[in-house]
Amino acid sequence: MTTPLDQAHAVMDAAPEDDAARLRFYERMGDSELFLLLEAEPDGDQIAPHVFEVEGASYILAFDREERLSEFAEGSAPYVGLSGRALAQMIAGKNHGLGVNLGVAPSSILLPPSAVDWLHETLSHAPAETSDTPTEITPPKGLPDSLVTAIDTKLTTAAGLAQCAYLAGVTYASGQRSHILAFVGADPAAKDALARAANEALVFSGIEAGALDVAFFDASHPIVGALDSQALRFDLPQPIQPAERPAPGSDPEKPPKLI
Repeated sequence: MTTPLDQAHAVMDAAPEDDAARLRFYERMGDSELFLLLEAEPDGDQIAPHVFEVEGASYILAFDREERLSEFAEGSAPYVGLSGRALAQMIAGKNHGLGVNLGVAPSSILLPPSAVDWLHETLSHAPAETSDTPTEITPPKGLPDSLVTAIDTKLTTAAGLAQCAYLAGVTYASGQRSHILAFVGADPAAKDALARAANEALVFSGIEAGALDVAFFDASHPIVGALDSQALRFDLPQPIQPAERPAPGSDPEKPPKLI
């Protein structure tokens, strides 16, 4: 089965001079759930990654599918699942490289410690907060397709964190003009994560210089009407609520079966 990481790696491999393709690969890695090979089963919140020496450097190994980890280990092996950004945070600054899907997938790659440190630093960057007030909303103009695609891709990983998002041009009370990604109906606990996601979309889209403001509005806010008529809308996936199953025997027309 081809995975998003495989696809991003193939694009990067086909265009080694394309910085944007390389950035998109790192973005997919940060967003992916990775399975880290361990020496032994976790002890509470303590884990011991399996460390390999490759050309004089230490690497830990992770895979984007459990089946790939089992294939590498030639059977069952202890592991822990965590996001690529959490893994980068865990090993950054410890002089460990990261081997991803080694020998078991087309996205097999060795990332040196410097690349792991860079990924952690990039993913940890948070946008600055401001308190300027939007006074005019206009259609987005002059934004590269790579940024729109990056936002769309990023928001597919934010299921249930907001109702939708709008990309628009904005003029503030101060007279400053910019572009804004406005989230509507966001979960208050998810605002930091959504702001970071927007910032990552900007960084990993390959734009050398640019700004994208992030704002949050309730669905009843007056500005939502202007956003709906002027902006580019992104509908975030919503989690599917499982249908409630009646307890066995609760329906007299459908008694439980003996086995």
